Order: sequence, then structure tokens, then C-alpha cells
Amino acid sequence: MSNNDFSLLEESRKEWEETTLKKTLDKRPERAEKFITTSSRPIKRLYTPTSLSAADYLEKENYPGQYPYTRGVHATGYRGKLWTMRMFAGFGTAEETNRRFKYLLEQGQTGLSIAFDMPTLYGYDTDAPEAVGEFGKCGVAISSLRDMEVLLDGLPLDKVSTSMTINSPAAIIWAMFIAVADKRGIPRKKLAGTTQNDILKEYIAQKEYIFPPKPSMRLVTDTVEFGTNELPLWNTISISGYHIREAGSTAAQELAFTLADGIEYAKWAVERGLDIDSFAPRLSFFFNAHNDFFEEIAKYRAARRIWAKVMREQFGAKNPRSWLMRFHTQTAGASLTAQQPENNIARVAIQALAAVLGGTQSLHTNSMDEALALPSETAVRVALRTQQIIAHESGVANTIDPLGGSYFLEQLTDEMEADTWDYFAKIEALGGVLPAIEAGFFQQEIADAAYRYQHEIDTHQRIVVGINEYANADPLEIPILEMDPHGYEVQCDRLDEVRRSRDNRAVKQRLAELRQVAEGKENTMPAILAAVKEYATLQEIMDVFRDVFGEYQEQAII
Repeated sequence: MSNNDFSLLEESRKEWEETTLKKTLDKRPERAEKFITTSSRPIKRLYTPTSLSAADYLEKENYPGQYPYTRGVHATGYRGKLWTMRMFAGFGTAEETNRRFKYLLEQGQTGLSIAFDMPTLYGYDTDAPEAVGEFGKCGVAISSLRDMEVLLDGLPLDKVSTSMTINSPAAIIWAMFIAVADKRGIPRKKLAGTTQNDILKEYIAQKEYIFPPKPSMRLVTDTVEFGTNELPLWNTISISGYHIREAGSTAAQELAFTLADGIEYAKWAVERGLDIDSFAPRLSFFFNAHNDFFEEIAKYRAARRIWAKVMREQFGAKNPRSWLMRFHTQTAGASLTAQQPENNIARVAIQALAAVLGGTQSLHTNSMDEALALPSETAVRVALRTQQIIAHESGVANTIDPLGGSYFLEQLTDEMEADTWDYFAKIEALGGVLPAIEAGFFQQEIADAAYRYQHEIDTHQRIVVGINEYANADPLEIPILEMDPHGYEVQCDRLDEVRRSRDNRAVKQRLAELRQVAEGKENTMPAILAAVKEYATLQEIMDVFRDVFGEYQEQAII
């Protein structure tokens, strides 16, 4: 569009404001509430072609499947293949979670996603004193290879991809998964999936760290190196903005902090001696889908554009696959309400639609009851059906990037990108990601955003249906999941049997070898695998690392 065309549009907009708009406002003023995004970004009354910069379309947007991938990483969008429907699941014993996985596959789920309980996430066995009262509450308990064997029993590991949400103990849990496949005779080159393994966001937001940042980054880099050489279809890190957003960040902070973490992981792998093109195609991302429909879509579009530029221009990646950002999305757990839980079905549907229109590669839809308990079978089926209805009935998967060219969306995308580059500059000025973590920069930014958001709710600047408007006192009538009341005993009995029946001399030897490797500079994954295959428990292996690396204590930020 020429400058003359823009001038004509600007003149016509002013004429519209002085005539048609003025008459309408005189008769019916706009609503009194603030017009802002979920991240408190002000929203203009109208967006037109003049809202966009005059930059060349091919430079900023281009076609789907072409750099900078703003319009998607695949040339055919979802016309070739739908996103993977990957429902996050895990509770109680390995047996219970195995049954849930089989149920979900029967209902049409196309990928597996494992949630682990708190003791597992912190590297403790189920019967450890530190684990008392936490068995199976937020995921499945995995204390040894035997538990993993039960969890994966009968599941087609060479036919469906598997995601595992695990961070500090990620290398050990991944080793258990690999060991199961090895025992079954499944070639490692056929194993597809993702370990979250994103320790930086733990220091920033989720706080499930164990070791100090540098040894933790060593373990992550070990998995990247091992995966590059041994498991070519495995994403060894899922660089996660989800938890940053759940902690209260804005959309722009989620995007900027996540990509900054991704850059840091890439730097460590390159410093290890890996060629950027050898591992970058297997880096994946994990984003939140919050309530603001257009802001979320803009976030995903900006994410692809920025990552492509970083990989090509900053890291010098030559392989176009290294420029691609592939990401999983989960609807926003923090947006779910315990009050009127059926309202969460609508929230999740809108959030899931935003993820699809934003071009996600896989998707988890939260269940309506998750503000109350782990999902019931009924609730998780409704959540899965939400994805299937979007895929097969809404029509949004029939064309590629159907919202591309929206004046509002394109400006939001540009603003999101600009905010992200600004944050990159601030992080770099602090010395990089690790110094910024130690200085409390990320934590303070998120805390300020979370406070502002809650203040807007408390002062009715932001409406949350069923909370500060349209509330009622009707009693809850919703089925709640009930776990096996004897699950803890089952788990502890299995753990006792493992300790009795294994070759304890071999276990001791493998743990000693692991300690020697941890104290040196070798890749730890082979030694971890050797210990896992002798049925060393999760805590026994993690305790070796605790002794060698120490445990991290975050400095309070006032």
C-alpha cells in the first residue's frame, strides 16, 4: 500500500470519527470498563490498515512454512495433519495412570503426557520422610524402573509420542523411559517424545529446583548431547513459558522470558561443542493459552518470528529446520475457577481455539474440575472432546492461518515482538539469564504483573465471571476423582520388593561410578542409565547428585 493510500485512509478515518462515530457515542456512550488485554495492554477502539507498519509483507509475514514463519511452520497448516491431542494425566499409582492413558487413547487422544507427583518432582522415593502425605496427589509416583515398567505396560511407545513433565530429575526419569524401551527391544531411534527438562523456568517461576543453576544446566546439556547422538526423534527440552504465565506474568513476559531461556540452553549446548544444526531442530517450546483470545494468538505468531531470527542471525543456523519453533500449548490452569466449575468448559474452549488459530503443534485442554481436584474421567473426556469439536466441526482447520492479515492481530503481533526484544536487552544488561535469576529480575517482574492483575479484579476493572460478577452460592454438583485408597501401600510394597530382589552390590557399584562421573566432566547419561537398569531408585541417584552438587537456596527478594 502506497503512502498516498495510507493518507486517504487516515482522512476517511477522521471523517468517520467526526460523523458516524460521534453520532453513535452521543446516543450511546461506550461501556465504562477499561478496554485492556489480559496483560493490561490498552486496546484501541479500532484498527485499520494504517495501524500496521509499511514493512514488506514478505519480510514480516511471508507464506506459511517460510521464514520467518509468522504464519506457521507448516506450508499446509492443519490441512495436512491435525495437532497432537495430548492430555496431561497422572495420579496415584502407576497402575491407575496406565489405565487412564489407555482410556484416553481409546477416546481418540493421539499422544501421551505424563504428570508426576511432588515427591518424584523433587527426587524423593515414595517412602521417604520428606514425601509423607504427597503420594500421587498431583501426578503419578515413580520411584524406580519397576514403576515405569508398570506405567508404560501395553502402551505403544514406538507409535505414539510421549511427553514427560519433569525437571530437576528429568535425566533419571528419561533414563527409566529409555530403559523400558531397551528391555522391550524398541530401537531408540524410534522413540518420539519430549522431556520438559526446563530448569531455568524453575528458578524463575515454578520453584521445583534442587541443585544450583550451573550443575543443573550441566545435566540439561548432558541430555541434549545424549539425545542428539542416541534419540534423533526426541525433544530433550520443552522450553516452558506455561509456568511463567501461571505464576502471574503478562503474555509478553511469558514470551520474552521463555525465549531468553531457550537462547541460554542453545548457548550451553554450543559451548559443549555441539553444532547448532545438530540439536536446534529438536528444541521445542511449551506455552500457555490464557483468556485473551487475540493476545494469545499474537504471542504465538511473534514467538515463531523471533525464534527464527535468533536461530538464523544470532546462532548462524544453516538448516531451515533449526529456525522452526514447534510448540505445545496448555490452556490456562490459573484461569479456572472452583466457583461454577462448568464455566471452565467455555474458558477452555476459547483458550484452545486461540492455540489452534495460533498454530500449535500439540494441545492439552484442562478439565472443568481441575480447580477442585485431579480430573475425573467425565471431565477429561469433555476436555478432549473440546479439541475434537474444534478440529472437526468448527472449520478453523480448513485453511491456513485464517486470522492472518487482521489489522488488530498484526499490530498486537508487532507490539509483542517489540516488547520481547526490549526484555532481551534488559536481561543482557544484567549479564544474561543466570545473573538475572540471581538478581531476582524475573521474579520481581512476574510478581508486579500478578499484583496488577489481581488488583484489577479486586477493583472491578477486570471482570471474572462467577467471581466478582454473576456469582451465586449454589452448592457444587460435580463428580470428583477418587483414587485407590490402598495406592500408597501398593507403591511402598513394590518399592520394598525392588530393594530386596535387585542385585544390591551392582547397585552400589553403579552409584559409585555415577558419583565419579558427576565429580568429573563426562556426560552423566550413560552412568544414570546403568544405575537405572540395576533398579537403583530415583532418590538413590538424586542423592548422589545432592552430595556432589549441593542444594540451591533462593535469595529472598524484598
